[in-house]
Amino acid sequence: MWLQKLSVLNFKNYPEAELVFSPTVNAFTGDNGAGKTNLLDAIHYLSLCKSYFNPIDSQQIRQGEEFFMLQGVFDKDTVEEVISCSLKKNQKKQFRRNKKEYQRLADHIGLFPLVMISPYDISIIIEGSEERRRFIDNVISQTDNHYLDELIAYNKSLQNRNALLKKISETGKYDPDLLDIYDEQLIASGTRIFEKRKLFMDAFLPVFNKHYQYLSEEAEQVELVYDSLLLTENFGSLLKRSVERDRVLERTTAGIHKDDLTFSIHGMPMKKFGSQGQQKSFLIALKLAQYSFLQLKKGFKPLLLLDDIFDKLDDKRIQKLMQMVSADDFGQIFITDTSRSRIQRIFEGIGVEVSIFEVQKGTIK
Repeated sequence: MWLQKLSVLNFKNYPEAELVFSPTVNAFTGDNGAGKTNLLDAIHYLSLCKSYFNPIDSQQIRQGEEFFMLQGVFDKDTVEEVISCSLKKNQKKQFRRNKKEYQRLADHIGLFPLVMISPYDISIIIEGSEERRRFIDNVISQTDNHYLDELIAYNKSLQNRNALLKKISETGKYDPDLLDIYDEQLIASGTRIFEKRKLFMDAFLPVFNKHYQYLSEEAEQVELVYDSLLLTENFGSLLKRSVERDRVLERTTAGIHKDDLTFSIHGMPMKKFGSQGQQKSFLIALKLAQYSFLQLKKGFKPLLLLDDIFDKLDDKRIQKLMQMVSADDFGQIFITDTSRSRIQRIFEGIGVEVSIFEVQKGTIK
């Protein structure tokens, strides 16, 4: 699978643009703020129905305009697929595949899989557990079209249970039968999500370790651990054991919404003891493992988007990374960088052709 053509209209800083891509490596070069990353985000929209950076769709509309429109022509098993996304202010986002509108955006997720690596990803290491759960959920949802439905069901049950706990605190009236109903709903979807996360991590960990050892030339010992209370206790007993605490705090304190990933280097927390280069290598290995997992599950190569990837990496790691992603295991790649000459030098050095697009304030050469 690869993206042949991208058209944008009133998207972020672009009044209008149309690009035709190479099926191998494509690079967007230009100054910071020129709009290189916006092109990656447009591709992300067409794959996953949303921006990678900003959840508010209306804020993607170019300033002074009333709508934006994106269209991509994909080659999938030599069959052309036309995907389009449009949004008018104060209206519902429209998403179409071959001119037919989706009734549910979830039905599109996973058809055109994609992995993005961006400086924004540092939040996976330095921020709270929600970011790491989002990473897991993003990968699984691109391979399992029921997973998003389970997440939606779980979050709805969680909201209902929390609202009941708050009402119990406010009124002093405890309704154990209603709480049991919400517990059963939470347990049903939560247990299925846990099992899928556990299976995913079992397959994901060896691939992650292989990619990190390659990037670091086996010079560093890192560890990635899935942390869930459900690994040692079933969900039902967890809820019963924590019910008094939940009533005091007016929220559900145990469940898969508390799952986390633990990252370490040489036995110490990556967040505190990893250098910027080590943290970036860790993130890149995470995302490349995501790519390998998606390719294994889907049976074809996803798109790979690399945003400002060379910052904080030494030359040796840069070359190893580019050699890896330019090999046969990877498909179409999109890269942004401020330096055209650096892009040319890197890919000449490994003997790989690259199509370069020069971006200047919303225009493309």
